[in-house]
Amino acid sequence: MNFHSIEVRQRAVTLLRGGSKNADVARQLNIPLGTIGYWKHMDRAKRGECPGAHDPACPRCDGRSLDPGAYSYLLGQYLGDGHISHYSGHRVPSLMITCADAWPGIADETEAAMRAVFPDNGVHRLRRTGCHNIKVYSKHLPCLFPQHGPGKKHERSIVLAAWQQAIVDAHPWEFVRGLIHSDGCRVINWTTRLVGGERKRYEYPRYFFTNKSDDIRRLYTDTLDRLGLVWAHCTRDGDPYNISVARKACVALLDAHVGPKH
Repeated sequence: MNFHSIEVRQRAVTLLRGGSKNADVARQLNIPLGTIGYWKHMDRAKRGECPGAHDPACPRCDGRSLDPGAYSYLLGQYLGDGHISHYSGHRVPSLMITCADAWPGIADETEAAMRAVFPDNGVHRLRRTGCHNIKVYSKHLPCLFPQHGPGKKHERSIVLAAWQQAIVDAHPWEFVRGLIHSDGCRVINWTTRLVGGERKRYEYPRYFFTNKSDDIRRLYTDTLDRLGLVWAHCTRDGDPYNISVARKACVALLDAHVGPKH
């Protein structure tokens, strides 16, 4: 095991506080990257700067107010492209929603909802290839998202708590919007029809929602039912996980409340 002097450790901490990246400091001082990361974490913990070190009040535990519309949208995003992790080295879990760079408007809306639900927590964007991870740390994430658990969502039961269902019932469009923004799309389908003996091409818009979890699809379709939207199962390439909305009036309602990804 290599032991490093106090002077070397302090030099590393000084560089890190100055904004140098962990990898740059590791190369400059010829010290393992993991050691540098550990020193940075311990320095931040000592100064009370670790994410969640002074976690604000929780709507479930402490009765803090909660923005229900923003929560309903964020819940839909979490059930689609979000996950909660508790990595070693962090004392609190993190919620991360992955947003493709092709849809910057959705990333902005996701970040705004996350800030509204966690107004006193720091929200961060992490750049990845072709996407950004929008992230917040809070020890109360399991309180607000009790669906969190080991394994993939489609391999375990996903059921809303009564208080969550009450929020979704009061803000169904925000929930549907979050689900479609994560695992849905608006496409233009086409077919042909005989008009006056001549075959003509006919195009029409259609919404799809695709998720492997039977429970999450059921939450989506139950909400569509309450909104009066007609939907259908659509198997594509042997994949039975698609829900389609194609009726003109129903598509018009989705256009008004969701619209194409942006």
